[in-house]
Amino acid sequence: MLAYLEASPSPYHAVAASAELLASVGALELSEADAWPAGPGAFFLRRGGALVAWLVPEGVRAVDGFRVVAAHTDSPNLRLRPRPELGREGLRQLAVEPYGGVLRNSWLGRDLGVSGRLALRRGGPEVLVRLDEPVCHLAQLAIHLDREVNERGLVLNPQGQLDPITGLDEAGPGEVVSGEVVALLAARAGVDAAEVVAFDLMLHDLNPPRLVGPAGQLFASGRLDNLCSAYLATAALASLAGGTTRASDAPMVAVAVLFDHEEVGSTSAEGAQGTLLSSVLERVVLGLGGGREELFRALARTVVASLDMTHATHPNYPERHDPAHPVRLGGGPVVKVNADRRYATDPAGTAAFAAACAAAGVPLQTFVNRADLPCGSTVGPFLAARLGVTTVDVGLGQLAMHAARELAGAADPPMMAAALGAFLAP
Repeated sequence: MLAYLEASPSPYHAVAASAELLASVGALELSEADAWPAGPGAFFLRRGGALVAWLVPEGVRAVDGFRVVAAHTDSPNLRLRPRPELGREGLRQLAVEPYGGVLRNSWLGRDLGVSGRLALRRGGPEVLVRLDEPVCHLAQLAIHLDREVNERGLVLNPQGQLDPITGLDEAGPGEVVSGEVVALLAARAGVDAAEVVAFDLMLHDLNPPRLVGPAGQLFASGRLDNLCSAYLATAALASLAGGTTRASDAPMVAVAVLFDHEEVGSTSAEGAQGTLLSSVLERVVLGLGGGREELFRALARTVVASLDMTHATHPNYPERHDPAHPVRLGGGPVVKVNADRRYATDPAGTAAFAAACAAAGVPLQTFVNRADLPCGSTVGPFLAARLGVTTVDVGLGQLAMHAARELAGAADPPMMAAALGAFLAP
C-alpha cells in the first residue's frame, strides 16, 4: 500500500496504479465505446480519474446482485490555474487554487512536486506527467513579521497567499513569465510543449510514505484520504480475481469502483453523482442475458460498502470527538453513522459488513460525529439514493485528515483487507 501511495500523486496516477494491479491478475481492460464480452471473467475500465472493476464468477445469474466496494481517488490539494506562472517582488511563483477542503497551513514549508495530465492539440490519449523534484516551495511568513500568529492563529487567503515560489523572476515588473513548468513537464513526457492545449496539474509533497514510531506501528503519507481506500478496494477485487480469496458458494458479481471529484461534491462524469457505476451494472446484467426487470431484481440484492477514511480520536484534542464512540488507530475497520444521512449506513448494511468482519476475524469500531460539529460525507449517500441499494459507510481511522501529510495505524489496512475479502465473497 505504501508503494501505491508513492505511485499515486494524482487521481490519474492512482487509476493507472490500480489498472496495473488488476491487469497483473489477468483482468481485461474494456472501453465504454466497445461491445463487452459476455460470460464470466474479470474486467475493468477507466474514465479520467475514475475506474470500475468487476468479477463475473461462473454460474452467476443476471438477478443475483452485486457486492460493491466504492472509494475515491481525489484528495484535497493545490491545483495550478490555467495561466499558472507569474512574477511578483522579484520572484517567480505558481498561481494555484485549493481543491476541496484543504488544511491550508499544512502545505507551508514544504518542497513540492507537480503531477497530473496534459491534453494535446492533436487529440489522442491524455499524457500522464509527474515531476518528483522540488519544483516550488510555499514559504511561511516569518514570526518577526506576524508577532501574534501563535496566539491568534494562522489564516491564509487562498487568493495569493498559497502561491508557492519557483525561483527568481527575470521578467520585467508585472510581466507574466513564460510557461516554464508546463514546458518542463512536457519535455519529461516526450511531447512538444507547443502541443499542450490544456492540463490538470496539482502539487504534491515530496516526503515519501513512511512507517512511523520505534515499532513501526503507524504510517504517514499524503493522500491517505482516500488512496488507502482506493488501494484496498482494488486489492480486494484483484485478490478475488486472482484466486487468493475464495469465491463464494452463492456467487454475486463483485465490483470495485473508484470515483473522482468526491472532495468537491461528486458532480461530474467521473463522480458518484454521475452514471458511471449505474451504467456498468446495467451492462453487466445485459451481458448475463437480463433486462431492466432483472437489473432491478439484482439491485434489490445488492450491498454497497462506501469506503472512506474516518477520524480517529486525536489525543491532543479529545474534546473534538464523541466520548461514547472513540476510534482507535490499530483498532480495525470503522462503521460510520450519522442521523442526518451524511453517511448512508443503514441497519442492513451494518449487518452485512459486521458479518464480513466476523468471518475475517477482525474487530469493528463505530464512528459518530459530535452532535455540535458539522459532519463530513462520502460517496455513500449518492450511491444509496441513485441505485436504491443497501449501503454501509466504512473506513479506517486516521489523524490530520485533509492535511498535506496524514497519519494512520499500520495494523488497520490488513484488517480492512481481510474484511473486504469476506464482504465481496459472502
